[in-house]
Amino acid sequence: MSQARPRPFALLGSELATLFRRRRTWAMLGALALVPILIAVAVRVTSSGSGGPAFLGQITHNGLFVAFTALTVSIPLFLPLTIGVVAGDTIAGEASLGTLRYLLIAPAGRIRLLLVKYAGAAAFAIAAVLVVVLVGVGIGALLFPIGPVTLLSGDSIGGGEFAVRAILLVGYVALSPLGLSAIGLFISTMTTVPVGAMAATAVLAAASQIADSLPQLDWLHPWLFSHYWLGFGDLLRNPIVWDAYGQNALLQLGYVVVFGALAYGRFATKDILS
Repeated sequence: MSQARPRPFALLGSELATLFRRRRTWAMLGALALVPILIAVAVRVTSSGSGGPAFLGQITHNGLFVAFTALTVSIPLFLPLTIGVVAGDTIAGEASLGTLRYLLIAPAGRIRLLLVKYAGAAAFAIAAVLVVVLVGVGIGALLFPIGPVTLLSGDSIGGGEFAVRAILLVGYVALSPLGLSAIGLFISTMTTVPVGAMAATAVLAAASQIADSLPQLDWLHPWLFSHYWLGFGDLLRNPIVWDAYGQNALLQLGYVVVFGALAYGRFATKDILS
C-alpha cells in the first residue's frame, strides 16, 4: 500500500480556512469596511472636504481619494487594533482552547507551527488593507466623480498609472504591520490568555505611535515599528519617492527577525505536551 504524500501546505490552508471562517474575523473586516463608507457619506452630505487628513479635500473632485483617506484614518488605530487581535490570538488562542498540544503531536513541529500562525496573521493584514481600499474605491466611485488623479505633487495621471500606484500603496500598507504581527506572535507565546496578548499588542502599537509624536524622543523615532506607517503618501508624488518604502521594509524585516527569534526561543522551551 502506497503512503499518502505529505502535504506541506495543508496546515497553512487549514489555518487560513479557520481564520476566515470565524465570525470575529468577518466582524473586524466589516468594521474596517465601514470606515471608507462613513467618510464618503459624511463628505457627500456636508459637501465639504476641509480639515482632516491630507486626502480629504480631494474626495469631492475624485472619489478614488476615499480609499486614501480611509487608509490614513485606519492606520493609527483601527488596523493595529484588528491586527493585534489576530496576532495575539495565534498561539495563546490554541493554548486556551487546549488544542495546541494536539497540533504539535500531529506532528506540526514548533517552527512550522509558528511560521503558519505568523502567515495567518500576515494574510489577515493584507485582507484588512484590501477591504479598506476596495470598499473605498467602490463607494467613492458611487458617490463622487471619477477621473484623472491629481497627485500630491500637482501632476495628473490616468487610470492605468493610478492602478499601478494603488497596488504599490496596498503593498506598502500591508507591509507596515508585519513587525507588529511578529510582536503579537511573541507575546502570544508567553501566555495562555489570548485577550491579554491582544490587549498588550494593541497597547504597544499605541505606545509606539505616542513615542513617535514626542520630539524629545526624535533619536528613537527611526527605530519604532510605526514610524513609517503613514509614509505611503510618497507613492502619490511624481516622481515616486522610494525612500520611505525601502526604510519601512527594512525596519519591518528587522522586527520580524528579532521577535520571530524571540517567539521561537520562548516557544521551543515551553512545556506544552505535559
